Amino acid sequence: MSFTVYLSGEIHTEWRDEISRGAEAAGLDVAFTSPVTDHPASDAAGGHLRANENQFWRDHQSAKVNAIRTRTLIEQSDFAVVRFGDQYKQWNAAFDAGYCAALRKPYVTLHDEDTVHALKEVDAAAQAWCTTTDQVVEILRYVLTA
Repeated sequence: MSFTVYLSGEIHTEWRDEISRGAEAAGLDVAFTSPVTDHPASDAAGGHLRANENQFWRDHQSAKVNAIRTRTLIEQSDFAVVRFGDQYKQWNAAFDAGYCAALRKPYVTLHDEDTVHALKEVDAAAQAWCTTTDQVVEILRYVLTA
């Protein structure tokens, strides 16, 4: 069995690489996809459409261009991991989790215990809540090889 896994959320740590390395070490047949993780590039994704002095319209344009990739990759995935870090509020990750739930796409959340209350609805719709990337890899191992 093989899976395509969409890795959503926080872009400031190496969690995506940890999961990828863990899946490779476990011999799992997994292809990983993700949003654009270059923050300045993502923020400027719609900048070529027209110049905007107002930050709202610049962000609005870029969000729509980024959504082309995000929606397509989530729809094409078999499973998603939604990571919430502790440094920034990842509203886009919460939106991705909601999109997965609406599509009935299985997902797990990955976050520390101190954000459990804030993410209670997101976690309630998830198939699991993980606190480590090793736990994510173990879920993948179980699903793909059990």
